[in-house]
Amino acid sequence: MERRYDLDWVRVAAFFLLVLYHAGMYYVGWDWHVKSPYASETLEPLMMLTSPWRLSLLFLVSGVATAFLFGKRPTGFPGQRSWRLLLPLIFGMLVIVTPQAYYEVVEKLPGGYHDGYLAFWGRYLQGDSSFCRESDCLDVPTWNHLWFVAYLWVYTMIAWALLRFAPGTMERAGRWLERRLSGIGVLVWPALLLAIARVALVGRFESTHALVDDWYNHAQYLPLFLLGVLVATRNGVWNALQRMRWHALIVAASGYVFIVWYFYGSGYDDGAMPPPDALRMFQRVVWAMFQWTAIAAIFGFVRGIAFTDAPALRYLREAVFPVYILHQTIIVVLAHNAQPLGLRPVVEGPLLVLATFGLSFTGFELVRRLRWLRPLFGLKANPRPDNAHAERARAATMR
Repeated sequence: MERRYDLDWVRVAAFFLLVLYHAGMYYVGWDWHVKSPYASETLEPLMMLTSPWRLSLLFLVSGVATAFLFGKRPTGFPGQRSWRLLLPLIFGMLVIVTPQAYYEVVEKLPGGYHDGYLAFWGRYLQGDSSFCRESDCLDVPTWNHLWFVAYLWVYTMIAWALLRFAPGTMERAGRWLERRLSGIGVLVWPALLLAIARVALVGRFESTHALVDDWYNHAQYLPLFLLGVLVATRNGVWNALQRMRWHALIVAASGYVFIVWYFYGSGYDDGAMPPPDALRMFQRVVWAMFQWTAIAAIFGFVRGIAFTDAPALRYLREAVFPVYILHQTIIVVLAHNAQPLGLRPVVEGPLLVLATFGLSFTGFELVRRLRWLRPLFGLKANPRPDNAHAERARAATMR
């Protein structure tokens, strides 16, 4: 099972896209932990360019990575993955995420919150449920953006159980999928699955990221994760994606145009002027179509690029998880404390993104150098030297 460097780059790009997306959440009208005084709908159409598919892409790539990891180290796999995922999740909930909840309370609690961060942290760790605005109360401790890690662990354990106890079934399922997804089906069938899930569930189950009641998100993310597991080494599927890349891009672009028109140009509003039911259902189908074909186009275009195991890729591959853990807290802290400066979003936004990347990578540089910190951010305590470094070391000993 040769490493897929193209998918490594997709994973890195997708996680770093989250930094841009979460910085954008500060400036749009959608609910978030803290909000800019200048928040408006201006950026929302641009956010819609990635909103339907960015997390689906991450779960699918994570499924591929899970298959490769299991193939290399089947013995002890659940324990190893639990250590790499659950320890950062727990540490993140207790330490990293807390400032997000603190500034959310400062901004949203009626009358504000004035007891200081340390006092809040103590109440946060005790699970204080009294931070309420009318009937809306903050659940603490919380995982906020680290919900992805919790879901990834659950899906990984499901995949491990299937690979461990039903390997024959998984092999047959992989071969069956390769036959079905070797032509135009690679665009049709996954989009149809996502469309069924969206039409049937999105109106009934709100996106909560709370794991136990998040049925629509499970209906889209778990199948995509398992799809990644099943087709990880199925070249027929990846070759079909490469052949269909332009078709996927055209369909995705058309879907995006319709989605933007529906939400921002049609004049319909779920409150004052709701759209006809038929149009709403059609929008949900188009959403799913855009969701999958955007992913398919990305995979199709990167498939044709001859990526190698470059030093930059090795560095970013290790950096991506610590940067992901740190970035949203950095955004929230910087954004809230920059409000007194009164900077317009056109100036403040790029500065916020640059500062977030800079501080996130500074944090990574600190983490990677401290052996006791590395496991708390999902890194191995004893890093393995890269191949080039190992070759140089071996050559030096032979002189």
